[in-house]
Amino acid sequence: MTELKLDVARKILDAALAKGAELKLNPLAVTVLDARGATKAFAAQDGTSLLRGEIAHGKAYGALSLGMGSRAIFKRATEQAFFVSAINTMAKGALVPVPGGVLIRDAGGAVIGAVGISGDTSDNDEACALAGIAAAGLKADAG
Repeated sequence: MTELKLDVARKILDAALAKGAELKLNPLAVTVLDARGATKAFAAQDGTSLLRGEIAHGKAYGALSLGMGSRAIFKRATEQAFFVSAINTMAKGALVPVPGGVLIRDAGGAVIGAVGISGDTSDNDEACALAGIAAAGLKADAG
């Protein structure tokens, strides 16, 4: 398995923020986690609301915890609300089951981390995560 290096995490973060600027989105918070869930990079743009960083982290953490992008977790939550609620209870409320959390896969398909973004609509947050991962030459798995 490839390890997510700091310089790659920063590239993902910078490219995600650049995509947000290109799309003229609301201020974003971006969290990049490695495969074990440790924060490799984080930034919150000027003007983000107070909990955006925690929400971004929860989207990425949820993706890693369940092995699927947060869009897939959102779909599962609509179909199996009790299951996702129980998992979130087990995770001490750390999961945010809405789009914007995307798994990062290496060329071989192994999960090496996740990106979580919050600040605009969930679809726009996810689009920025996808752009960041693509800019780093890695594979995105939104679910």
